Parts: sequence; C-alpha cells; structure tokens
Amino acid sequence: MLNHFYSLINENNELKKYEINAERTDQNVIHLSGEVDVWQHVIDIGHIAGSIKGIKGVVNHITAQNIKPQKKDNASLISGAKQIGIIDTMDVVIVGAGVIGTGIARELAKYDLKIALIEKNSDISEGTTKANNGMIHSGYDSKTGTLKAEMNVKGNAMYSKWAEELNFPFNRTGSFVAGFSEEDDEYLEMYYERGKANGVPGIEIISAQKAREFEPNLHHTITKLLWTPSAGYVEPYEVTEALAENAVDNGVSIMLSTEVLNIITKENNVQSVVTNKGIIQTSWVINAAGLYADEIAEMVGDCFYTIHPRRGTLVLFDKSNKGIIERFIGTPPKNFTKGGGPMQTPEGNPIWGPSAIEVPDKENVDVDQQDLDFIINKSAHLVEGISRQSVITFFSGLRACTYTEDFIIEASEKVKGFIHVSGIQSPGLASAPAIAQRVENIFIELNPSTGKKENFNPIREKPIHFRECTFKEKDELIKKDPKYAHVICRCETITEAEIIRAIRGKIPARTLDAVKRRTRAGMGRCQGGFCGPRVVEIISRELGIDPTEVTLKGNTSNVLISHSRK
Repeated sequence: MLNHFYSLINENNELKKYEINAERTDQNVIHLSGEVDVWQHVIDIGHIAGSIKGIKGVVNHITAQNIKPQKKDNASLISGAKQIGIIDTMDVVIVGAGVIGTGIARELAKYDLKIALIEKNSDISEGTTKANNGMIHSGYDSKTGTLKAEMNVKGNAMYSKWAEELNFPFNRTGSFVAGFSEEDDEYLEMYYERGKANGVPGIEIISAQKAREFEPNLHHTITKLLWTPSAGYVEPYEVTEALAENAVDNGVSIMLSTEVLNIITKENNVQSVVTNKGIIQTSWVINAAGLYADEIAEMVGDCFYTIHPRRGTLVLFDKSNKGIIERFIGTPPKNFTKGGGPMQTPEGNPIWGPSAIEVPDKENVDVDQQDLDFIINKSAHLVEGISRQSVITFFSGLRACTYTEDFIIEASEKVKGFIHVSGIQSPGLASAPAIAQRVENIFIELNPSTGKKENFNPIREKPIHFRECTFKEKDELIKKDPKYAHVICRCETITEAEIIRAIRGKIPARTLDAVKRRTRAGMGRCQGGFCGPRVVEIISRELGIDPTEVTLKGNTSNVLISHSRK
C-alpha cells in the first residue's frame, strides 16, 4: 500500500491536497481508498489512476465527505431465496436485459443451450438502454487501439443485417462534427485521422456549403464539418424488444423483476445464481448488468473495476419539427465539451443531448437546470429553425463507466463459468452486435463441443403499426378486429388492439411505461395526458387487476392512489 498525494481544484477554485492510499496488484489492478471533499474529486483521482499505462482496472473506494456510501444488505433476501429453493436449471444465465443482454441472448440462442435472461426491473430496456438518443456512432471518437473502437466500427457495420432480420427501423443518414473557425481545424483533423485509423468508412472533412446541400438548417456560423456517412439512428427500446422477441422465439426464457442477490461458486466454478425468486442452478453466468456489473462481479470475487454512473439528459421535441434536422451534429471538445448534439429519431422527433455529469447514485436520473441549459445552448448553436417552445419532454439516463474508459468483455481469470461484459457506455448501442458476437466467440472457445440448433430462426416478424398502414390495410385490420378502430393515443394514432397485443405479447407489457415503449402510446405531444387513463383501464382489464394496482414501472410506482366506480 502506497500513499499518493493529489492536488485538485475544487468548485470554489481552491487548491485541495489529498493523501490517498493506492495499491497495485500483481494483476495490474489499482485499489484506491481515502477521503476527499467532493464527488468530482473521487472521479478525477480514479481517472488519473486509470490512465496509467498497463493498468487493467481501477477499484475506487475513495469516499466524499458530502456523500454517504450506501450498502444494500441482502442477507434476509438471500435467506428467503434459499427457503424457496431451486426453481430451475440453466446452461447459461445472462444478467441484464438491456440491448447488450438481449443481444447476447439472441446470439447464444443459436446453440443447444438452455438460457435464462434475468432482469431486476419490471421490463426489458429499463436501464441505460431506454434513456439513449439512439445514435449508431460511426467510430471516429473512440481512442484507436481500444476494444471500444474495435467494437464500435464492427457493430456499426452489422446493424444493417440486424435491422433486416429483426425488422426494426434503422436510418443510416450519417453524422457531422461542426467546426466554426480555423481554430477548430486541429480537432476535425484529429477526429479524421482517428476515424481513418479505426476503419470508419467514407470519413471526410467537407465545407459547410456542401453539407447544406443535404442539411440546409445547419447554423449559419458553421464553416467546416467532419462527415461520416456510416452513422445511423434507431429507437433503442425497439431494438431491444426485437432482440428479446427473437430470443424468446428461439427458446430463451426471460425472467423480469428478478434480482440477483448472490452467485454461488465452488472451487472457483460457478454453481448457481441466487435471486429474489429462488435459486437457478447454472454453470455459466454472463454479466451484462450495466450500472451494477461491478456488484455482480464482486459476488464471484472477481471485481477489478468500479462502475461510476455518468448522467446524461435528453430533450425531446414535437414531430411538427420533423425534417428540420435529420443528422446528428456534434462539436469539437473545445467548444462546449465533448458530448451530444441535435439529431432526429426514426419517428421524426428532434432530440437534443445528452449532457454528461458524474453522479454518485446509480439511480439518480434527475434533470437539473444546468443539464437543460447545456443542451439547449449547445444545440441552438448548431441548428436553426427549432423553437424551444416545441419541447414535449426531457429525461435522463446513466452510462456505466469504468475508470479505464474502455469496454470489458472477457472471461474471468479467477472463476470458471463467468464472463464480464462491463463498462459498456457510449458507443455501447452502436457496438451491441459486435459485443454479442464477441461474447459468443468467448463462450464457444471455452465450450467447443456446444452444438448448433438446426431450427434457429434469425427472423423476427415485422410488427403491425396501425399509423403506418394504408387506408386499405387499416380497413382489413378493423374487419379482423374492431378494436383497431378505437384510437387510444391521438397524438401517435395508437389503437386499443395494439395496446392489447403488447400486453399479451411475447414479453408482456404489464406497466404503463412498458406499453409506451412497445406501442408509443403516451410518447406524443400531450405525453399521455389524454391516453394515460385509458391505457391504465386497458391494463387493468387485460390483467384482471384493480386500476390502483397498475404501475408506471413496477414495484411501488402505482399510477393511482384510489379510484371510484360508477
């Protein structure tokens, strides 16, 4: 154990000197402990340690005076799970049903394996995935030579096949990084050279005049842009739904509201997973738990990284602005700091952001005024013609960052049967197909006798969206089911039949938010003001529960306190 001194500037512009304990293990993992004044200094020291050449990971136990550490005691829950006993036996248990976990599940579903995908939340795509701007990054930003850069470029190229097989919208429109003066040239050149080194196809620097030929509403102060035609856009929760449905079609079991409490090992071999619903016997665990991946790794005694949440806020605009801006526009880091910018979702909503703020709480998805000011001021400097008055909502999500700022995708060196898929922050969504394939390769390399299914079907049937149908198609749907004639969500033209289909689906939507993600009911201008009560009624009726039992997103998030019957 060595004492290191760090001098940092605090928020009052004062120089603070800290004495921090640092231990470097034989595996090149740095363990940090000590106390500092503010949370940002915990992050800063962690990043200093993570930047040391040859470091595999950083475990950061430094505390901040203004932040009280929270430790969850699972002892009573584990005891209850043991009383329930063994509820199933699986070949593979995947922890986390975001885009990464569902992607891995779908990839491994090609094999003769009994697979369980477990998620502590009440629905798939409830964590980092749902609060994402949906950009499929081209790969110019990630540091050359990192796993993140490799996965980004490979994953981007694989999205066309994913979209074709799984029938989700994918717009490969390209993206920009804007320059405003000659001073920005060095940054555009840096991104250009990095993009070339990373293998980004078609990357070039173009004039603003050329860019305005296909993106006319670029801000008038922009003079030059980095252009990457391979970038694209998806709705992240739609990708996750498609992956999950195809995984289920190919035999994967999805267990929602199922929290991992402990992982039992024997002689450094995975034996079972203890959950709040009982014990699942298994010899393989794949850790795709996002923000909680370090805690899952700790359960098997192989935690060589700490996840620190980085919050990002997004601002969504009404579809009346559709077409004003169709491609993402970012800026060099010197202008407004590295981060998001304006773009358009596949549905046609302009979406601005995200911001990037370090927070200590893995559940802190608040939206602060500074988040909104950053996003609005930055994006308004990049695109013209979108009024602030047309904002319909804003929300935050959390990225699962490590202090080495790279992806961790590898089999455990300590525990047989455990695979880390951790630190998957941006561009995790873009990298998802390549990450899933990498995990498949790791698993099969360690289990070479695993046979492939003869009946694996990679195709997910295209869902019917009433709003996208022709008049003739709508008439035919209504003849088959009159509930297609009953529009519940006027903003998005979502029918009762679609909501019922979601509730009865392969991954049943049992909450208000789950129905919203499956159907878009509540995503329009009024944000559920009109359709929300009607969706509650339909969920109540279809599930046979009292309306007061309907929740926004599971657990105790009940929508109604009480109601009166006529």
